[in-house]
Amino acid sequence: MTRYPRDLRGYGRTPPDPQWPGKARVAISMVLNFEEGGENNILHGDAASEAFLSDIAGAAQWPGQRHWNMESIYEYGARAGFWRLHRLFTRLNVPLTIYGVATALARAPEQVAAMKEAGWEIASHGLKWVEHKDMAEEEERRQIAEAIRLHTEVVGERPRGWYTGRCSANTVRLTAEEGGFDWISDTYDDDLPYWLEVGARDQLVIPYTLEANDMRFATAPGYIEGEQFFQYLKDSFDTLYAEGMDGAPKMFSVGLHNRLIGRPGKVAGLKRFLDYALSHEGVWFATRGEIAAHWAATHPHTRRERPSQMSRDRFVEVFGGIYEHSPWIAERAFELELGPAHDSHEGMASALVRIFRSASEAERLGVLTAHPDLAGKLAQAKRLTAESTSEQASAGLDALTDEERATFEALNAAYTEKFGFPFIIAVKDNTKASILHAFRRRLDQGRETEFREACKQVERIAWHRLNAMDL
Repeated sequence: MTRYPRDLRGYGRTPPDPQWPGKARVAISMVLNFEEGGENNILHGDAASEAFLSDIAGAAQWPGQRHWNMESIYEYGARAGFWRLHRLFTRLNVPLTIYGVATALARAPEQVAAMKEAGWEIASHGLKWVEHKDMAEEEERRQIAEAIRLHTEVVGERPRGWYTGRCSANTVRLTAEEGGFDWISDTYDDDLPYWLEVGARDQLVIPYTLEANDMRFATAPGYIEGEQFFQYLKDSFDTLYAEGMDGAPKMFSVGLHNRLIGRPGKVAGLKRFLDYALSHEGVWFATRGEIAAHWAATHPHTRRERPSQMSRDRFVEVFGGIYEHSPWIAERAFELELGPAHDSHEGMASALVRIFRSASEAERLGVLTAHPDLAGKLAQAKRLTAESTSEQASAGLDALTDEERATFEALNAAYTEKFGFPFIIAVKDNTKASILHAFRRRLDQGRETEFREACKQVERIAWHRLNAMDL
């Protein structure tokens, strides 16, 4: 069965402690995109000129023509912007990850030499800085392989990290399937790295950013001065730093481009931010490769059985007993649009309870009548399900005095005679005394009100049973 692929849950309410080196409160990943010389250009065999991320307002592609102004702006990035940034980062000794377009790197031997001398990580930014959304899967796979080959030839070693940027729906899967990347970054969906299972491959994903990114100088709404860029980075840093002080350290990615932040009026904002972050203790500036190595060592991936990936038979086997003697609830829940968000206690509770709530009154009544009496004859005969046995024992209902047992039997009889179904309560939320109090209170209610309350108690019992499972 096809499942919903998007993961809208992530780490949920309890993200892991990254345990950054030196007990850092925030890890900062500074990324410089090197795209100049790899952009759309008929000189590069493309059908039109570039139109993306420049200082030309309202730029559009020119089919079959060179766009001299656009080319010149990209050239500024390689000729001047890169060196301004190189001087800034090497002077401050801040590590940098390069997202290098392979064809751009091949056209920039001096800049590549400077990157290597500085000890920067050089990751792959694809073969060319072009749009991939309409690219056939086989062609994209071929270009990934060619990008790796050319990168290795130019840099001297294969890239261990990948970010396409202008990606397709296949990019993350294809780069994971390639099998040689320590990390990939074509997502923007978290403040922490996470593992992605792609076939037999456990791929580490380090999410990137399009908002703490100088590309906003070339988009609307965006930044128009370096101070605005600084202020946004500062606000982001301050928030993440405070979260780190509260015991929830995160990662902060900052995206840069030679032709944008490399301009004098813009780089001033970047410099202010770097000086500001460096003035704080407990800040780890790291390459993405360093972050990946730390995460793999500290939080290695362990595969587990996931409800959204189970077969029908296995799904019913595991969840068929959550609602007392009512496996049909699990059978119908299997048909829902399940996905990664359901691979948790809350997710499975939601899937199962939706079926129970949407069932007919007669079907819900069947679930109610499937429940045993509290401390009744089935319990005495040890014929309860394992779940019911454990639940009743948790409140001491398996060790009643003769007087207590007689009281329960009388209440059970009166309740069942009035409502037509046994008294149901989430025993794990109660004590023997509170159960007896609820018994007497609910005996005074009308049937419609009591039917609703009994159904809510069934839902609560199911929640407890799911919560006891290792999901």
